Amino acid sequence: MANSGFGPLAGMTVIELCHHMAGPTCGLMLADMGADVIKIEKIAGGDDSRRSVPPEIKGEPAAFMMMNRNKRGVVLDLKTEKGVAALRKLIGKADVVTENFRPGVMERLGLGYDTLKESNPGLIYASISGFGRSGPYAKRGGFDLIAQGMSGLMSITGERPDGPPVKVGAPMCDITAGLLLALGICAAYSHRIKTGEGQRLDTSLFEAGITHTYWQSAIAFATGVAPRAMGSAHPLNAPYQAVKCTDGYINIGANGKVFWEKMLGLIGAPQLADDPRFRTNGDRLANLKALEAELNARFETQSCAHWLGVLEEAGIPAGPILDVIQMHNDPQTAARHMVPTVDHPVAGEVQTIGLPIKFEGTPGRVAAPAPIFGQHTAEVLRELGYSDDDIAEMGRDGAAHLGELPGKEAAE
Repeated sequence: MANSGFGPLAGMTVIELCHHMAGPTCGLMLADMGADVIKIEKIAGGDDSRRSVPPEIKGEPAAFMMMNRNKRGVVLDLKTEKGVAALRKLIGKADVVTENFRPGVMERLGLGYDTLKESNPGLIYASISGFGRSGPYAKRGGFDLIAQGMSGLMSITGERPDGPPVKVGAPMCDITAGLLLALGICAAYSHRIKTGEGQRLDTSLFEAGITHTYWQSAIAFATGVAPRAMGSAHPLNAPYQAVKCTDGYINIGANGKVFWEKMLGLIGAPQLADDPRFRTNGDRLANLKALEAELNARFETQSCAHWLGVLEEAGIPAGPILDVIQMHNDPQTAARHMVPTVDHPVAGEVQTIGLPIKFEGTPGRVAAPAPIFGQHTAEVLRELGYSDDDIAEMGRDGAAHLGELPGKEAAE
């Protein structure tokens, strides 16, 4: 198959049979690191994120464009023999296949791991689901919201212990599951390079949520008490949270003895160092509400900018609380190339989120926009050895959607 020509995963071919967010997150990470990720979409409407609208840019769904940049798009009807046959050929030449179908679907299509590994023993077959391939919930469908609730995340998120359940604003379980699957694929690929052996692996949204409870689980294991929501505060360190200024909030991380005492001097409250409620980290955690009141009374005397300047000069960890657009425009975001622009054939120049891992020797990058529906079907079939007549026949028969690449003038 095609070689991306860049990144540490150049030469890896991935067939993505995933839709919406968790699986596509895995694919975009692999693609940004140089893998040739070929996204297979269903012929009836494609990836579900194509319908996650609004918003759109010139008719193209923003959600789909975000999750599928750097990938090639192929549309096959897997209810037809020709569509399934083409997919089998693709997987036969691939290094990795990712899928998020419900249990049994791939097997019914003749695309289960046990079948595919017979002709491609080095295949890495990576599955992502709501709850994993084993256990009493294996057959349940999964969504980020459900996983956040069942993993414990919603019990530790919110303003106060007795408040209503609050979801983490970002789809934490979806994104983390995708990252975990990408990590697992890279580990399995390393093993295959050494031994030639492929393998099956899987992860789930449920387990992804559980991984975010390391601190809270440590507390629960040690005490037998389930931690609850604490607002912006930390369950093990204080002060490590947001404080209120005259014009908003900032975050401070003054939990260590040196930072704590230095910060007290800066805010004009050195006496709090000897206050029995606050002498040690444990004391401060036990009297967190009193600590918050003391800190807010001092920080509310000046602006966010004032305190950020003072704290930075003193070397005390602190930072502003930005909204998403402010984050996009932050100079550190730009310096780390985290908001690149790609030229989409319909939407024109669109911004996306960049690769968060920087390689000095084999840099990854966001090199291409998300595909329009069926954009690369003919190209990929041709690489598999299909003739132009064969490809045209598949298009006429409805086994594949060949797509048309409109010019920008037509799109506008």
